[in-house]
Amino acid sequence: MRFAPSIVPGSERDTYLVLDDFGARLGRAWPETDEEHTDRDTLLRHLMEGQYSNPVRIVSFNTSEGWSRDASEDIADELHQRCMGEIPVHLEDFIGRNAGSKVLQLSLPMLGL
Repeated sequence: MRFAPSIVPGSERDTYLVLDDFGARLGRAWPETDEEHTDRDTLLRHLMEGQYSNPVRIVSFNTSEGWSRDASEDIADELHQRCMGEIPVHLEDFIGRNAGSKVLQLSLPMLGL
């Protein structure tokens, strides 16, 4: 069997891409992203800034290490922590669908009742 080189450029870091939902008429798509904007910190910043209209799923991969995975839960949990209870409207659905068991809504005790 002959070895064929990969057509996917190698990267020494993890890459993150967002599946965005543009509504019933336009559907879902993986928006084009500059290579320099696919790291975790930039992705989190762009999500907080509202640069995605309705994020549905986030995938992460590293071609040099040969792996890929759904990173939606990890990103949703981190966004929830960064929001400190003030979740932006454009992230409510994403965090609600994907946040793991680590995210807890604590009730406040009612004083004087």
